[in-house]
Amino acid sequence: MAVTSILLCGVGGQGAILISRILTEGLCESGYDVKQCEDHGMAQRGGSVTTQVRFGDKVYGPVFGQGQADIMIALEKMEAVRCAGFLKPDGIAIINDYRQDSSLTASGLAEYPEGCVESMQEQFKTVVVKAEEIAKSLGNAKCMNVVLFGAASEYIGAGDIDWEEVVSKVVPEKHRELNIAAFKAGREAAR
Repeated sequence: MAVTSILLCGVGGQGAILISRILTEGLCESGYDVKQCEDHGMAQRGGSVTTQVRFGDKVYGPVFGQGQADIMIALEKMEAVRCAGFLKPDGIAIINDYRQDSSLTASGLAEYPEGCVESMQEQFKTVVVKAEEIAKSLGNAKCMNVVLFGAASEYIGAGDIDWEEVVSKVVPEKHRELNIAAFKAGREAAR
């Protein structure tokens, strides 16, 4: 199997690290060689977070460069645009249609750019998920990361993995039921 490269991007506190753990755990359990690299940046201050995950028969390193991601999972739409250069021209972007203001846009020192999703749709195959809306319908907006991962699982190509089982192992027990429902809802939204 060729190596697949996945970029997860978002803003600190959105749960990119949790879904990268779910992804990595499932791939490792299924026997893939997996490498992962996280960049937290100013995450604790609402800054960007990116995680690179690569998997296949043999992976020599976790980091990939511009134009090398097969899949992008973007928890925030401006972050999708910011990281678009990493996606292959024939790559797929799974984007949460969600806006989270940075400290600059929240304070009025900068404007949030309009047309983020449309810009991505012009350049790449794009799946848009209203993950926050779905998560709120389940009772907790904080599970929108797992909703988005559920949608992305339709495109990862590791069909032998029982992702619901992996979600149930990785998330804390008190949030297990909610996150499994979030995963299922996201998968359904992608179909």
